[in-house]
Amino acid sequence: MAKAGRSNDWGFPRWRSYDSSREAVAQRECDRHGCGEPGLCPAPKSPNSPDRWYFCQKHAAEYNKGWDYFEGLDKEQKAERAKAERQESEGYAEASHYGWTGSGDGSRTADEMRALEVLGLESDADFAAIKKAYRVRAKSVHPDVKPGDEEAAQEFQKLQVAYEVLRAAEDRREWRG
Repeated sequence: MAKAGRSNDWGFPRWRSYDSSREAVAQRECDRHGCGEPGLCPAPKSPNSPDRWYFCQKHAAEYNKGWDYFEGLDKEQKAERAKAERQESEGYAEASHYGWTGSGDGSRTADEMRALEVLGLESDADFAAIKKAYRVRAKSVHPDVKPGDEEAAQEFQKLQVAYEVLRAAEDRREWRG
């Protein structure tokens, strides 16, 4: 037998009966005067201060646009803080070395980004632009155009590999639908 004071919901709200009620949770509003949006983004009130403003996403972006992290520090303190920040974030730089990062929007892999660099294109290039850039650059270094030129042959091979990587990625995107 269960005790009378024991809950029967096991911590899962969806298992409660329909007649049980839950109290409303108070949500903090944006600290910007006149804004009624939820204040979910904390922002420091001043450098080296634990006090925080709580803004909505729009006002947090507006606030951070002019934020100077090194305000009020002299040259040596700025250099010391910058060095400490670099040391803390070295793990992220190491991760990018291993290809764990891709394009900013996540639509392209690190291999695709390197292939676009080889072709001299931006990360948002469509496949028609990729095909055109490949053909133009491949014609200029093709072994039939420059027979006996080792550098041109190596460049042509790089272009071929880059184009194959991008073509395979485009085929996967079309296949997924």
